[in-house]
Amino acid sequence: MYTSRRSFLKKTAFAAAGASMLSSELFAAAKKKNVIFGLQLYSVRNEMGKDPEGTLKQLADMGYKYVEHASYGNRKFYKNYTAADFKKLLDGLGLVMRSGHTPMSPQHWDNTKKDFTDAWKYTVEDAAVCGQKYVVSPWLDKSWYKDLDTVKWSMDVFNKSGELCKQHGMKFGYHNHNFEFSTQIEGKTLYEHILALTDPKLVAQQMDIGNMYGAGGRGLDIIKAHPGRFELMHVKDEIKSTKGEMEEPYESTVLGKGVIGTKEIVDLALKSGGTTDFIIEQESYQALTPLESAKEDYAIMKQWGF
Repeated sequence: MYTSRRSFLKKTAFAAAGASMLSSELFAAAKKKNVIFGLQLYSVRNEMGKDPEGTLKQLADMGYKYVEHASYGNRKFYKNYTAADFKKLLDGLGLVMRSGHTPMSPQHWDNTKKDFTDAWKYTVEDAAVCGQKYVVSPWLDKSWYKDLDTVKWSMDVFNKSGELCKQHGMKFGYHNHNFEFSTQIEGKTLYEHILALTDPKLVAQQMDIGNMYGAGGRGLDIIKAHPGRFELMHVKDEIKSTKGEMEEPYESTVLGKGVIGTKEIVDLALKSGGTTDFIIEQESYQALTPLESAKEDYAIMKQWGF
């Protein structure tokens, strides 16, 4: 049967487009097999404070497989659990904790000895016992970013923490809030300095796409400018604050219901951000309870193909 050149080219183009689309879909599916999503337990902080075991069980029953802690001090998780005990609790519920938040502060570094204090060394040791892959500091003390020289010094400490974590098979990580974007030092944001002065082989960045929003940080722009730098992400969505006059103009909400374009950021992070660990965090809940919010967020992530 005679087939015109136009018809042939049209069919060929459709076939090529279909193959390309299938290839992209297969590639995206393959990439998602190598990533995880979980919940930052600060999302259910009051519940964890009252009943850690019961709360974790409810999360496991929802389908969560991964969690990130937000409470460690005096060698205890959530006040009562040693590292071994908390690992046993998680194991019993089928949960894995790949990362956790413990703020690194001036008390953790002895400048006279040029070494970490026992408190930080124990933090790293206990994280390893729990099976963590990342020890994440979610804060930078103000005394550590007074000027560029101070920032250079503190980022050197970050890199040294990365070396310490590496000895235990882990990486150190940093999680941003908003001040990293509202603070300018010699013509650049503090966050730009943090990215420039930390060794990616030692210090992982956990981008919180919600915290930055009110201070002008935009997840899409930052990933495009620094591809491959964000091994972890706090997956959030934001709406205008419902609480009137606040320090923060925005508050978190259920994924997909806010203004920051969360799915687009997540998709770019999968494609070029180097992101493997997507951690949901919701701190404000509007009409829902924290656990109801966690359940809805889980369902949204599943809809997004995770």
